[in-house]
Amino acid sequence: MSSHTEHLIEAGVDEAGRGSLAGPVVAAAVILPKGYTHPLLNDSKQLSARQREQLKHEIKKNAIAYSIAEVSNKIIDEINILNATFMAMHIAIDTLNLTPELLLIDGNRFKKYKNVSHICVVNGDATYMSIAAASILAKTYRDELMITLSEQYPQYGWEKNMAYATKEHKQAILKYGHSPLHRKSFQLKEMQLRLFEE
Repeated sequence: MSSHTEHLIEAGVDEAGRGSLAGPVVAAAVILPKGYTHPLLNDSKQLSARQREQLKHEIKKNAIAYSIAEVSNKIIDEINILNATFMAMHIAIDTLNLTPELLLIDGNRFKKYKNVSHICVVNGDATYMSIAAASILAKTYRDELMITLSEQYPQYGWEKNMAYATKEHKQAILKYGHSPLHRKSFQLKEMQLRLFEE
């Protein structure tokens, strides 16, 4: 884990739910104190739900600033998932109570935010503490949301699959159709073909 530049105010930015079939895409931006470390803080995909929950509280307690933003499935369908991801990231950066001087973005693409410099880092959540922290806040927020939403639409199993394309989730869509929270830009026909391949 490294810090990119010692003197700039850095915000790590990451998203959750980009590859999901339903619900919003969520982004978080986090500014950590210089030199902040935590032994568990790493790529959120490598952690258990319990560890992520523990870290969520640690991050919120220790961060200089953090913000979480979501962009709905309807907007995703209007502007596409990539643009919706950038929009969520921009809203998260906008709502920080401190203006960052450098953005560390997880992934390989980003739409420039105002006049703030940014660096895209593939697997950034395993490289930078602030991106790892953003990854955890985005994922825990979205998981909680999908678990809550699953009570309204129990047939899709979102409390377990978080609306990702598991076989059970795809079969539920074929059986029950789309819910109002499903992303229509995801094509059912393609999914039917893929179901036969599995």
